[in-house]
Amino acid sequence: MDYLLGADSSTQKLVVMVVAILLFVGVMALVLFVAELPKMPRWATVAFFLGPALLLIAFGLVYPAINTVLSSFKSPNLQEWVGADNYVEVFTNPSMRRVLLNTLLWVLLVPTVSTAIGLIYAVLVDRTRFEKLAKTLVFLPMAISMVGASIIWKFVYDFKPASRPQTGLANQFLVWLGLDPQQFLLNWPWNTLFLIAVMVWIQAGFAMTVLSASIKAIPDDIIEAAKLDGASNFRMFRSVTVPSIRPALVVVLTTVAMATLKVFDIVYSMTGGNFGTSIVANEFYIQTFRTAQRGVGATLAVLLFVMVVPIVVYNVRQMKLSEEQR
Repeated sequence: MDYLLGADSSTQKLVVMVVAILLFVGVMALVLFVAELPKMPRWATVAFFLGPALLLIAFGLVYPAINTVLSSFKSPNLQEWVGADNYVEVFTNPSMRRVLLNTLLWVLLVPTVSTAIGLIYAVLVDRTRFEKLAKTLVFLPMAISMVGASIIWKFVYDFKPASRPQTGLANQFLVWLGLDPQQFLLNWPWNTLFLIAVMVWIQAGFAMTVLSASIKAIPDDIIEAAKLDGASNFRMFRSVTVPSIRPALVVVLTTVAMATLKVFDIVYSMTGGNFGTSIVANEFYIQTFRTAQRGVGATLAVLLFVMVVPIVVYNVRQMKLSEEQR
């Protein structure tokens, strides 16, 4: 057991993976074997099928969640109870307040800007000659990992003194315009906005794809009726398109918001949370694994969970309402 739990070499990790796969196969074989036994009570069949899943949920989700909540009330070494001191630290420490402010900026700007760009783009290229190519170009960033996108944009923002040739695309444009090159990732709050632009670049393709499908699902008779009434393109967009795709807009906004709350890769890869750019997910990593402030790290994890849950609940409610309306 110690060999499996303390695996640190490639060979040991490979053995752990093989053991995990064999355990999974063994459990599934046992479940299927027992389920096929004659005269098996219905409750026993249900228990054998649901039991492994419930155990995995209990040990993989419920127990860690409870343990994290309890850890948020403990000292950095998790040995002593400190009450609400960690929460007081998070809400009163200036650096922590900036982390919360940055997170708020991310949650407000990324979903709204991504959805707006995706919606406008979907409307503009709908039924045009180069629709497929145009949508493919916008959707391509979704195929890139967060780390890959971060590396690309780190090169875009790269800074060299004015006396040297610029390797960053953004600064090269500034030089062409006769302006001085800038250190885009150095000064707050502009550096946070430039990091947000990376997430918008990635998520705009997702928003465009979902909203474009919703626009195409609008009944033709509604569009024709609006045209017969003499509605202009802008009025058609405001009075027909947007109300018709409202459920899709809600889904896109909430989905992007949840992804934004959990974003870690972009900040970690581009700035490491330095220069005032850290957000809750990144700060949780720093406090837990770098500074060994595990109590504060657990507190940030709890706050992140608290912020995500209302969005999930709202998303589920809106999906149920849209299904009832159908």
